[in-house]
Amino acid sequence: MFSLNVPLSPAVDRLAGDLHPKLEGFDRVRERHTLVCKRFGVGDVRDAEGDAGETPAREDALDRLRGRLSRPLARTDPFEVAVTGVDVFDAPASGSRPVVYLAVESGGLVRLHRRLCAAFGAVEGIEGDDYVPHVTLARGGNPEPGAVAALVDAAFEPIRWRVHALDVWDPEFREVAATIEL
Repeated sequence: MFSLNVPLSPAVDRLAGDLHPKLEGFDRVRERHTLVCKRFGVGDVRDAEGDAGETPAREDALDRLRGRLSRPLARTDPFEVAVTGVDVFDAPASGSRPVVYLAVESGGLVRLHRRLCAAFGAVEGIEGDDYVPHVTLARGGNPEPGAVAALVDAAFEPIRWRVHALDVWDPEFREVAATIEL
């Protein structure tokens, strides 16, 4: 239903744009880039009573999620994030392979992810201990031989920024539904 995302530095979008011509041969090349901190399901936006199995309206769901996020985010200070290279998931938990992505390093983001998983539960195979902070560039298809290795070997200066807010992303409307300041 929703995800909690880290706003990206404009430099990350510039880097992704610079790498875009090298993504030929992949089935799906991302035009919009995200750094997901935590995904949420319908159960995460229900009232404590459980809403009797009904899916709440978007605005109600958003209000409930924001309310439930207040406690685990209350003690979260702004944190550092760095894009440090390009890497690949040869065998992703779901979907087509390979997945080429920008590798992200951030102890603060990983700690926050773990705290949110403790509060909401983890999506099996991609969250909790399996969580790898990343920004997907492309996936699937049949890239030219050596294309993935050339992307992984791409050299650039790490992109570092400080995260002061998180965005609640609504995939149905493909937009930021709320921003939560840290």
